[in-house]
Amino acid sequence: MNGSSQKQLGKTLWNIADQLRGAMNADDFRDYMLSFLFLRYLSYNYEVAAKKELGKDYPDYPIDILLQTGASTPLQAWYQENPDDVAEFEKQMRRKVHYVIQPPHLWNSIASMARTQSDELLKTLQDGFKYIETESFQSAFLGLFSEINLYSEKLGKTQADKNGKLCSIIAEIAKGLAEFSADVDALGDAYEYLIGQFAAGSGKKAGEFYTPQQISDILSAIVTLDSQEPKTGKKDRLASVLDFACGSGSLLLNVRKRMGPHGIGKIYGQEKNITTYNLARMNMLLHGVKDTEFEIYHGDTLTNDWDILREPNPARKPQFDAIVANPPFSYRWEPTEAMGDDVRFKNHGVAPKSAADFAFLLHGFHFLKDEGVMAIILPHGVLFRGGAEERIRTKLLKDGHIDTVIGLPANLFYSTGIPVCILVLKKCKKPDDVLFINAADHFVKGKRQNQLTDEHIAKIVNTYQFRTEEHRYSKRVGMERIAKEGYNLNISRYVSTSEQEIEIDLLATHRELVEIEKQIRNSTAKHNAFLKELGLSPLPTPEE
Repeated sequence: MNGSSQKQLGKTLWNIADQLRGAMNADDFRDYMLSFLFLRYLSYNYEVAAKKELGKDYPDYPIDILLQTGASTPLQAWYQENPDDVAEFEKQMRRKVHYVIQPPHLWNSIASMARTQSDELLKTLQDGFKYIETESFQSAFLGLFSEINLYSEKLGKTQADKNGKLCSIIAEIAKGLAEFSADVDALGDAYEYLIGQFAAGSGKKAGEFYTPQQISDILSAIVTLDSQEPKTGKKDRLASVLDFACGSGSLLLNVRKRMGPHGIGKIYGQEKNITTYNLARMNMLLHGVKDTEFEIYHGDTLTNDWDILREPNPARKPQFDAIVANPPFSYRWEPTEAMGDDVRFKNHGVAPKSAADFAFLLHGFHFLKDEGVMAIILPHGVLFRGGAEERIRTKLLKDGHIDTVIGLPANLFYSTGIPVCILVLKKCKKPDDVLFINAADHFVKGKRQNQLTDEHIAKIVNTYQFRTEEHRYSKRVGMERIAKEGYNLNISRYVSTSEQEIEIDLLATHRELVEIEKQIRNSTAKHNAFLKELGLSPLPTPEE
């Protein structure tokens, strides 16, 4: 399926969502819509694997014969004909695809129930979700549908109303999908498109789960370049990549897309919001990332409650080649006294209660490999605020860890209109200076959000990659100058985008005016001489 068809699939599904959600909040409807799409993906994947596993025993009946058996899917017909072999078959499927879906719970069976308005659909769907979560092989599936409340009053007042609403939603999704091929990759792109559309519709809450694609493109391009010599181009492989505030996982998937499916050893993510955490795991699987190729943890980054990151032995501390993050901006938190001794903060200091921005930054930086690179989106305040933040910023600068500061235009995010910056950090960097890129004025004005074009993105990435300087856009600034500025990284101090006013030399201007008046008098006198010869009245001179 080509790119335009993939986008069309996303648009078709979005139109369905728009029509069907009625008075339901977009965020609530999102969770139902995306879960059903995910079930469609799991079912398709499972049926392909089942066909391969059963080989010639797979009952490839025409639809009329299939219906005569009382089955809605070929796999259901096989289950009916081979009850003694079911346990062994499911054991093999757990080993190979790591999950099991019972025939009545497969998408085609559910869609068939929806089309016939079966009053058993709600219960069957609930049983199916529960079975996938509890009877699968890998932890990647545990609690995956835990936040989908099929009995919510938002779907209707009575059980019949709820069942009817679910039937209409699923029947329409099935109809929309039927117009397109069964290409699994397309579903991943459609899923990502829908997440973006729901984010656009949910305003401030969107910042919790979605990084706009254009900003995601900049971060992923930066961390996939060679960290020590960016000008040599993209790295061949990243052993690991981490996003410690991963939302729906779009940033991590963008890094993977750039590296290729075999270019990353393992993807790690952490997310505090349970609904968004489930969304991220579905998003990974939907994009063809195997459950063995990623690990996403539900927990609080600031308290660092993920066991794999709490390794007390420094020699065995997990470290990552690339770290990307778009943490909540200026998040209020409650640091304890013990935080001062926390390995993540003790060399730099603890971020203030009013803004956890540097706490997030230091968390990621602690787990960065010596030759790794980290790109993090933060509000501009981290560049110049005083107090504890000034001390942390000064220490990072003196130790040579801040590589590049990129200022982006305002109003790029769904959740906030404020301009943000990208900080690029490295534990070992070659240049002694800091590169400042002021891209604040480089954007296209959109209806709701400002947009960065491919050219704007390429200009930022190329400027970082080749460390180029350009008047009113980018500048390499030595540590001596930064120290003179009190370790303030306010971008406009180093790269101003305002036009310089031309100084006026009053003495020279006066001389020029005197000379012009002299020329006017001479010209008038010459003109009057001609008029006199012709017997005409002379023109008045300037003095008159």
